[in-house]
Amino acid sequence: MLDWTDRHFRTFLRLICRCPMFYTEMVACPALILGNRHQLLAYNNPTENPLILQVGGSEPALMAECAQIAEEYGYQGININAGCPSSRVQAGRFGAILMKTPEVVADCVAAMRAKTRLPVTVKTRISMSDVGGDGFEHLFHFADLMARAGCRHLIVHARQAKLNLSPKDNRQRLPLNYDVVYRLKKSFPDLFITINGNVLSLDAAESHLQHVDGVMIGRWAYGNPYALSDVDRRFFGDTHPVLSRREVLEAYLPYLEQNQAYLSVITTHLLGLFHGQPNAKAYRQALTSRDLPTIKAFIADLPE
Repeated sequence: MLDWTDRHFRTFLRLICRCPMFYTEMVACPALILGNRHQLLAYNNPTENPLILQVGGSEPALMAECAQIAEEYGYQGININAGCPSSRVQAGRFGAILMKTPEVVADCVAAMRAKTRLPVTVKTRISMSDVGGDGFEHLFHFADLMARAGCRHLIVHARQAKLNLSPKDNRQRLPLNYDVVYRLKKSFPDLFITINGNVLSLDAAESHLQHVDGVMIGRWAYGNPYALSDVDRRFFGDTHPVLSRREVLEAYLPYLEQNQAYLSVITTHLLGLFHGQPNAKAYRQALTSRDLPTIKAFIADLPE
């Protein structure tokens, strides 16, 4: 979700749903330690909370330092990305390529847990696509190593991964296999298992929760964010009044005004708010104008 789930989008989405755990874009561990730390880690605290920092890396000592930094910045947890098949990520020795060396991931988990009070979680896929079969044995071995290292929460994208394909081609060419993740939960009843991969409705999320402990939603939430407006009531028992689409925009306007330098980036994140609505085209036209008065005029014309 690089360039998608940034602080602007997360702040916007918090107006629609208060309770779900949010995850940052993946930050490369070396960049976090050697680069502009504040630029990479600053977020709208406490608006975006609960929020987990996702990092990519494979050096236990450096990953432990990243975990300490995450705690200093007030994140609620830190997540190791061991599932992204991007060639750019592979070059940095993190992401899906780490499934080939699960012992390295386990070493990172142990080192990070020794340096922080934050929960350390891991996001992965079922296995590499060249292992044969459905990959369950490899996923079982991976999960066992993580649990032994002190990881209590594993997020599994219910696909295998192929490193010579782009992330998009991985999604389109490699089939989903939710049953493998369900079987993993049965094998590790004390490990919190979250499932990920092509979850396109709250009904689908509820169905998955009959088998696992959590559901991670990415692309669907980005393209149709208001679909999450019932998440708090349905899954968390939170009965606070839900903002209408107009009220969401009105509440977000001060943020737009304060961040006009990033307006072209922010408005891209907002395009899906009126997904499937009669005025969706007019809304998109207002946003693509990149003009705040035009956006305000659209909001003013919306029915109460």
